[in-house]
Amino acid sequence: MQTFDLEQLRTLAAVIDAGSLTAAAPRVFLSQSSVSEQIRKLEERAGQSLLTRSKAGVAPTEAGTRLLAYARRILALSDEAFRDLHGEMLQGELRLAVTDYFRPGDLTRLLGRLGESYPQVRLNVSIMKSDALRAAYAHGDFDVGLAMNIAGTSSSPEQGAKAPVIRRESLVWLGAVGMRLARGEPVRLLALPDTCSLHQYTVALLRRRRVPYVLAHVASGVAGLQSALAAGLGVACLNESAVCEGVARLAPPHGLPALPWVAFQFLPARRGETEFVTRAREMLATYLV
Repeated sequence: MQTFDLEQLRTLAAVIDAGSLTAAAPRVFLSQSSVSEQIRKLEERAGQSLLTRSKAGVAPTEAGTRLLAYARRILALSDEAFRDLHGEMLQGELRLAVTDYFRPGDLTRLLGRLGESYPQVRLNVSIMKSDALRAAYAHGDFDVGLAMNIAGTSSSPEQGAKAPVIRRESLVWLGAVGMRLARGEPVRLLALPDTCSLHQYTVALLRRRRVPYVLAHVASGVAGLQSALAAGLGVACLNESAVCEGVARLAPPHGLPALPWVAFQFLPARRGETEFVTRAREMLATYLV
């Protein structure tokens, strides 16, 4: 029977998390050439390319993203089985804070699946704005925090930190299904409050590119922003997983600036954190992809 090799799946996850084969090598205790060979063999087994390579590093293809989701679940089950048989089951209470931009349509399902797999972990989850999340985490209000960082900016404290990237997504311009921008008219921009880093980034980008706009609506949260988009009140810059019923990417040409990607990362571990929190963060990384 054809199956995937566990260590090759572990290498794939390390490469995607690290962003390059070179950076992944020490994570899996292999040379760069061995990492490359592991990926080559895995792609042969999968029958298709799993990574795209560029000067900036590597990124998963569509097939790579799909396999990564399976790989994380398989690796998590393997680790869980090992810990169970060695009397090391994960149990305790975890205070988790997640940015409201993270997979808004899927987060409840993901957390539910996690609860089924780890019934002895009691999760207290708060959905927050990233800046408020960082401040609360700094004050010790949460054990683990998952925030969003915009590529190419330095506004986030965890930028450049060695915390693993849980998920990468493109930023996209969204509007109601079928919406077309009227030529010569200011863009009707929908956004979260101006304390939001994505709001600040979007406004700065439009000003820098001299795109005329008016702030047509300010929503209190991502769900409210999605409702405003579906109602046709204007356009917004959001991460791609925020696409929902009644909302779609603006069809080109729309005259709006190109957008970067965002990375969802755990805030850096605190010095002296407990083994339970460290292991729980690792567990979360396998489920929140």
